Amino acid sequence: MSTLVFFHAHPDDECISTGGTIARASSEGHRVVLVMATGGEYGEKPDDLGPDETLAARRKIEASLSAATLGVHATYWLGYVDSGMTGWEQNSAESAFWSADVDVAGARLAHILQQEKADVLVAYDWHGNYGHPDHIQVHRVGHAAARRAGTPKLFEATVNRDEMRALMKSMEAMTGEGPPFDVDGPADDGNPFGEPADKLTHKVDVGHFIAQKRASMSCHKSQISDSSFFLTMPEEAFAASFGTEWFIEVGTPGGTYASWLLD
Repeated sequence: MSTLVFFHAHPDDECISTGGTIARASSEGHRVVLVMATGGEYGEKPDDLGPDETLAARRKIEASLSAATLGVHATYWLGYVDSGMTGWEQNSAESAFWSADVDVAGARLAHILQQEKADVLVAYDWHGNYGHPDHIQVHRVGHAAARRAGTPKLFEATVNRDEMRALMKSMEAMTGEGPPFDVDGPADDGNPFGEPADKLTHKVDVGHFIAQKRASMSCHKSQISDSSFFLTMPEEAFAASFGTEWFIEVGTPGGTYASWLLD
């Protein structure tokens, strides 16, 4: 059996981009470890947040529920603060993840990788899928940590831009309305969403775990409400949108898709 470490920027990122893969790995008997870079301090503040309750505290509880739903064996927090979106003044805060020294943050993560004897680390693609500063930093710190720890396999969680474009067109045809968003338009850092198909190496079918993935999303009630886009989609549409998870294995040529991270 192997140990897989999933490194994410904020609570709820784990289920949206890799929830099915986490659930599948756990179901197969592998040890699954989740590492959160930040507490998601600049997410949406729910109306029921108590006067002495912080958003980060609420999101930590939600992350724990999500992790249990997916079968995560251990969760670690690197201790950095959410950096906010590109251009926000929070980007430059001393405690912000975006401001962190990559080598220092990488050493923190490498310690976890070594302690857990990780066989696999999953981080993000070069622009964090859509350009959020903390997502980009996950990419940088993930690479630094894998090198330092000597982790055998490093994967970048991403989105198939070409498949997403086709899905948006299909949704437009079904609803008669415009697509939910422009896949090829500028995301938070000015780059298009995800990565093109010819750069990807792994196409993981998580259809058998789609209910688990959706249930884990519902754990993050402060950010993903019952009326959200994710949870109001019909089951068939949700499965079509989130039933496949895409990865790039670092050092492997793209365009030929393996079906599992441990193949």
